Amino acid sequence: MTDTPSDDVPTLIAWAGGPAAIRRLIDAFYDRVETDDLLSPFFPGGVSDEHRHHVSLWWTEVLGGPADYTLQLGGYERMLAHHRGLAITAEQRLRFATTMSRAADDADLPADSEFRAALISYLEWGTRLAMANSQPDSTPPPHAPVPRWGWGVAPPYQP
Repeated sequence: MTDTPSDDVPTLIAWAGGPAAIRRLIDAFYDRVETDDLLSPFFPGGVSDEHRHHVSLWWTEVLGGPADYTLQLGGYERMLAHHRGLAITAEQRLRFATTMSRAADDADLPADSEFRAALISYLEWGTRLAMANSQPDSTPPPHAPVPRWGWGVAPPYQP
């Protein structure tokens, strides 16, 4: 799940283009969500700028940026609280992941296979965990660190 970055291998957030690139991703994602019949019911009335900002902080931290979500908003416990009781279905989970992948294209994030594999890896892991934790009978751990995602098995190709 995590890599120890070396001086010559950038973090995923650096490779993506920094926090501004993640904000583009999150805005593109929620723009799609607001018109999606399966996902929009989670956000009656639309997705606020504040919510978009908070999710951008989460993704920035996960991809190797500063721990602002943890320091400002409460980290894992806060994110867990937002998903508890939602009863996310497998179809909604897949739509979320697919929509986020499309939003990465909309946001013009790097399209190299290594970066996209790392991004999709986090999407798969995170959405499956969120789905499990959202079920009425779930008993997730009450405390955990925010994940710090890395390149996994394929670091960026740099000729």
